[in-house]
Amino acid sequence: MRCPYCQSQDTQVKDSRPAEDGVAIRRRRVCPDCGGRFTTFERVQLRDLVVVKRSGRKVPFDRDKLMRSFDIALRKRNVEPERVERAVTGIVRQLESSGEAEIASDDVGRLVMEALKALDDVAYVRYASVYRNFREAKDFHDVLGELRGQEEVG
Repeated sequence: MRCPYCQSQDTQVKDSRPAEDGVAIRRRRVCPDCGGRFTTFERVQLRDLVVVKRSGRKVPFDRDKLMRSFDIALRKRNVEPERVERAVTGIVRQLESSGEAEIASDDVGRLVMEALKALDDVAYVRYASVYRNFREAKDFHDVLGELRGQEEVG
């Protein structure tokens, strides 16, 4: 693993342990050249996924981008990082086990919306405003109505 500080190719693993409920391995590493310390995560990848954008452009699936979407929606919200990690891991597993190598960006967005609805209502509305391309206050009112309807059923 390359050192992120000095780009040395020769880093050493100092500690390894299971992470993310056993679906990843967390490794603490040190660079013998500059002394820099950093953490890496190793995960099983069942298949290479490609996201098909609305424009038709295809891009490799990026778990980190998915995590950033959650981080942005959940900014300043009190949601445990472990719950977020489980949600992201669940989405990735669902996509990988779908049997499809190409996934529509809308499908990824819907999965994120479902996960955020279970995690935090405010984050759900934030994400929905971008995902559904809200243009006016009525759009917010509609999505809040959806949440109210869900609470009355549940």
